[in-house]
Amino acid sequence: MNTDVTASLEHPAKVGRTAALPSSTHRRLLSGGLIMLMSSVASAGMNFLYNVHVAQKLGPAEFGHVATALTLLLLSTSVMLSFQIVCAKFVARNESDLAKAGVFHGLMARAWKVSFAVGAVLVLLSKPLTRFFHFPTVWIIVLMAVGIAFYIPVGVKRGGFQGACAFPLLATNFTLESAVKLILALALVWKFGAIGAVIAIAASEVAAYALPRIQPALRQPGTDFIPATSREGVQAIVFFAGQSVIMNIDLVLVKHFFPSYEAGQYAAVALVGRVLFYAAWAVIHAMFPIAAQNGARERRRSVLGIPLALVGCIFVGFLGVLTIAPGMVMKTLFGPGFAQAEPLLALYATGTAAYAIAVVLMAYEMSHKIANTAWLQVVFAVLLVAGISLFHRNLHQVVIVLITLMSALLVGVSLPFLRNLRGQQSAITQEAA
Repeated sequence: MNTDVTASLEHPAKVGRTAALPSSTHRRLLSGGLIMLMSSVASAGMNFLYNVHVAQKLGPAEFGHVATALTLLLLSTSVMLSFQIVCAKFVARNESDLAKAGVFHGLMARAWKVSFAVGAVLVLLSKPLTRFFHFPTVWIIVLMAVGIAFYIPVGVKRGGFQGACAFPLLATNFTLESAVKLILALALVWKFGAIGAVIAIAASEVAAYALPRIQPALRQPGTDFIPATSREGVQAIVFFAGQSVIMNIDLVLVKHFFPSYEAGQYAAVALVGRVLFYAAWAVIHAMFPIAAQNGARERRRSVLGIPLALVGCIFVGFLGVLTIAPGMVMKTLFGPGFAQAEPLLALYATGTAAYAIAVVLMAYEMSHKIANTAWLQVVFAVLLVAGISLFHRNLHQVVIVLITLMSALLVGVSLPFLRNLRGQQSAITQEAA
């Protein structure tokens, strides 16, 4: 990392000299967090309606095909979010508009190269992938290749919005993506079945790339900027590769190991978990650029405290509903064919809650420095693949594997984090004395 950027991180004792966050930073955290949380609710609601509509129209077996196709897109999230978080971090750290624009254009050019490569590989492997996932046609893979080709550059666009703290534009982009997918699904699924649902997914990524336009300050030619180092890129790729595997590999393995009917049941449960996780991730969207800006000067624990409080409230409320009335969620939203999955809902959400809190801690550390926790997450992603591959007697056993490993990951992330906080507090006390 750039020496000037990281120099202030070498003196944690200086934190004590400015213990309180400026009110403007508090306001940006709260307003940005609430904007992203509201957009996440709207986006998640439309995504949920999309999945409910597809599930009700197609039934568990064909819904399993669509859910797995969507999982392929979400697995590419590791690449998309890597571009987004690096772009957000360095747009935030560069002060002038020209420098911010330079970061944006450089990363956008790289994103298009990567997206074309990933899309081409998917098309070339469309036949073996179709056999592996038991898809009825190769067109599911081909359409997802088109969607992914646009999805990766969308990450740079969102990073530009996020790094400049343009949260209304970022929220609009998320909402537009979900709205296009829902509207096209309503129009196409009744006639084209699973293929219509996949067309809607691909088209929504094209729309997210096109609208809304990036702000004028980032459209100009860029010069003289703090570049994103290769270590930053590797950290982001490692972090989001681990996250994408953890969030999606269970669906892929369940689709492979279980009949389509049971895989569809599990996909509905996982969908609820994703709603929870992405609500938490919306709060992280607001925290990250503000923490990155402060990271060039000092570390402030209040920047972490507000997001943790918001995420905690989200999960307490959601877990309460899922524990008290799982039948209402499954039967009302997905239909009576998904009642078998009711006992799994609260368990799956518990594992998601543990993982989401771990992600908040990891993202906070990444905003300041190169964080070793990204590699720890990869280790647990590999353990999750091995665990589900070995223990999949039934769907309940798969969820137990997930909860056990995500709880262990949270402990693994929290312990060094708490040690660092105690070390900083000790340094502050010594300097005050």
